[in-house]
Amino acid sequence: MNERRILVVAHAKRPDTVTAALRVIDALREAGAVPVIPAPDRDELIAADPRFAGIGLLGEDVAADDLELAIVLGGDGTILRAAELVRDSGAPVLGINMGHVGFLAEIDREDMDAAVRRVIDRDYEVEERLALSVRVKDVAGHVVYETWALNEATVEKASRERMIEVVIEIDGRPLSSFGCDGMVVSTPTGSTAYNFSAGGPVIWPTVEAITVVPLSAHALFAKPLVVGPEASVAIEMLERTDGSGILWCDGRRSHELPPGARVVVRRSSRPVRLARLHPTAFTERLVRKFQLPVAGWRGAS
Repeated sequence: MNERRILVVAHAKRPDTVTAALRVIDALREAGAVPVIPAPDRDELIAADPRFAGIGLLGEDVAADDLELAIVLGGDGTILRAAELVRDSGAPVLGINMGHVGFLAEIDREDMDAAVRRVIDRDYEVEERLALSVRVKDVAGHVVYETWALNEATVEKASRERMIEVVIEIDGRPLSSFGCDGMVVSTPTGSTAYNFSAGGPVIWPTVEAITVVPLSAHALFAKPLVVGPEASVAIEMLERTDGSGILWCDGRRSHELPPGARVVVRRSSRPVRLARLHPTAFTERLVRKFQLPVAGWRGAS
């Protein structure tokens, strides 16, 4: 029988997370599975606790394609990093929330031991989330950068003092041009992240759609847009822009945008796969995250 290799991703600078990661690793080993840690984390984890020495390294000892699953201990930022690590393998990601309530984590820390047992028993389902394919083209139309995003792709001004001038295109047709601080193109998963802060709509994860939200736009028609999942969204940096912009994807990957650059965002052919142990209503996540008042609710009649 083939060995089961499971990636464990933890924030090395948080003692409670390091301790939890060791508990997960011990449980995996006791069950006969092979724990794996990201190679870039090795030194920090060993510095935090020598027991991390000798654990297989992703990308050196174990290939991403050989992973069964990734267990992530941390918040949404750590889960986004794990999704990046397993992007090319298709391994699902199971988030264990170690801090404040996040939207990507499946369970909280107090349920961690039970969650690991269910992983060992393969007692989980996989939920696929819409992701974005992002390409940057230069003035000549050549693709100069390609990446992806689970939450959002943002085009922002690179200088605090200057706006960027953009023209927005939907499905190959120009919609409007204006000066702004930036544009956010978001998935439903990312609708509670930067999109939310920018005034965009909250979209339930089961809805397939892409949102386009301007940041501080100087225009009458600069409202949040919701387009179909197969729509193509393009943001062109007009050549009259005084200064450069920058593309950020999930706040992790960036690329400079000179005047004339064109950012094309579409649905990715490869979704992000999240491991789910039990269904939790998205409404409940919203109430917990934002501490929404629900006192007086009498329930469905």
